[in-house]
Amino acid sequence: MNEWPFGDGRAAGYSGAAASSLVRRPPFLARLAGGVMLLEGWRRALLAILAGAIATLALPPFNLPVFAFVSFPILLWLIGGVAGAPGAGLLGRAAPAFVVGWQFGFGYFVAGLWWLGAAMMVDVGEFWWAIPFAVLGLPAILAFYFGFAAVLARLFWSEGAGRLFAFAAAFALAEYARGVLFTGFPWNEIGVMAAPIPLMMQSVSVVGLHGLTLGALLVFAAPALLADPAGRSRAAALALVALLVVAHLGFGAWRLWNSQEGTVADVSLLVVQPGIEQSDKWDEAEADRIWRRLVGVTLQGKSKMGTPGRDAPRSRLIVWPESAFPFILTHHPEAIADLGQMLQPGESLAAGATRLEGDDNSLAYNSVYLIDDEGAIVEARDKVHLVPFGEYLPLGSLLSRFGLHQIVEMPGGFTLGASHGSVPFAGTAGFLPLVCYEIIFPSEYAAIVAGKNRPSFILNVTNDAWYGRTPGPYQHLRQAELAAVALGLPLVRSANTGISVVNDAYGRTIDSLALGSTGNVEAPLPDVLTAPFYARYIDLAFWCAFVATCAVAIATALTMGKSN
Repeated sequence: MNEWPFGDGRAAGYSGAAASSLVRRPPFLARLAGGVMLLEGWRRALLAILAGAIATLALPPFNLPVFAFVSFPILLWLIGGVAGAPGAGLLGRAAPAFVVGWQFGFGYFVAGLWWLGAAMMVDVGEFWWAIPFAVLGLPAILAFYFGFAAVLARLFWSEGAGRLFAFAAAFALAEYARGVLFTGFPWNEIGVMAAPIPLMMQSVSVVGLHGLTLGALLVFAAPALLADPAGRSRAAALALVALLVVAHLGFGAWRLWNSQEGTVADVSLLVVQPGIEQSDKWDEAEADRIWRRLVGVTLQGKSKMGTPGRDAPRSRLIVWPESAFPFILTHHPEAIADLGQMLQPGESLAAGATRLEGDDNSLAYNSVYLIDDEGAIVEARDKVHLVPFGEYLPLGSLLSRFGLHQIVEMPGGFTLGASHGSVPFAGTAGFLPLVCYEIIFPSEYAAIVAGKNRPSFILNVTNDAWYGRTPGPYQHLRQAELAAVALGLPLVRSANTGISVVNDAYGRTIDSLALGSTGNVEAPLPDVLTAPFYARYIDLAFWCAFVATCAVAIATALTMGKSN
């Protein structure tokens, strides 16, 4: 066994006696694997970037996991084929693996997040400087996680099937780190690829998205082993992968077959999607038109639902999206009066709003108001997890000297809310309001939904109009759905330009509105489930599976020898 694994990695899985058996392998896969591993220079870089980009076709809105079965075997072969220069130091030997992982990550994040540049196009004259950062700079930074993952995988690389486990463990750890370090950015985590439909979402109720990522990496990269010589280790690894697939699909089928399909008595929902373009949203000249549109679309929906308590359920929740009001509501008593006229007895409005507080209203919060049928604000909850560069400027005192500021037009940016908290609502155990981006961090609010005062549903208000008709809103919805399934809660979601939905606690859509449309979602409130394993223990299942995967990788490296 060598002291350091970054040697001639081109022989990983193909050295010694194994090399002599190449003629007995499937000719196509053997040639393909060998050809990929022998690539150098710009050809290797191009393939790594393209493989990362192709993997995003497994994400929403495309939802084609078959492409993940192409990209991740290529990445595994590329990592196995890198080699440090003879006599190089520690960094020199690690560098080739890091570069391959970074290149794959760069392709993945550019292709998966290019739509972030659309937010800057809303006011391109003001935010032109941010377009290169959003489209290329952020992916270049996020790709470091994949680069370090490739280095970590090579530390425990070995011949044969063991390298699959080193690969999966390293990249799953990197994805976990991406979700927690520097406030976290877990957007498009690899596990999302394994959950395109409700049947395949149910596993997150046990292992969470991080656990799903670990399993997805094992499964998606497993075809690379088909180019190896037949043997016990390969057969055992492929059998385990097949078992994971069967367990994933089987558990989903079992859970849906035995699902609860009831609704909460005497509660109805009216989710409003007003379809306000982002370029108009904060234009003072458009405020009156936007207000009339919000009220008008709402009244259209109410006209079809009847009067609460007489010919409809006694309690009705109307939901408006994030930052719905085109002004500071508390500064406009005439708008509060309009709400009092619009809302009938038994109706309440939950709406995203900008809330001001402090001396001279110097503190601004991105909040959710609950407004009763008299037009009074009875509850407010503030956003806890803000978007860096979007809602606040990291190192603001320094970067503002260079003329930079956050994208949302709020002097000084938004202020961080104190904590998550549920909101009481008649006929239910209350709801947990989550504003936009913060819904994709379920571990941050899992303790609330698993406690004694478990809410009846998640209320997610968002404004994805920033991103236009791009993959962004579809990706956001999928991660919101997975968070709700992981916690066993229905999802009630109002998005300014879409996608608005009412989902049950299994991720099945009761009703929805398409991206770019205007209208209402009228639906009953689905029943809440008993807190599932993930809600009670968060990432315990993931860490147990991660330790087991690491143990296999390390044991294989010790018994079979690290690759040279």
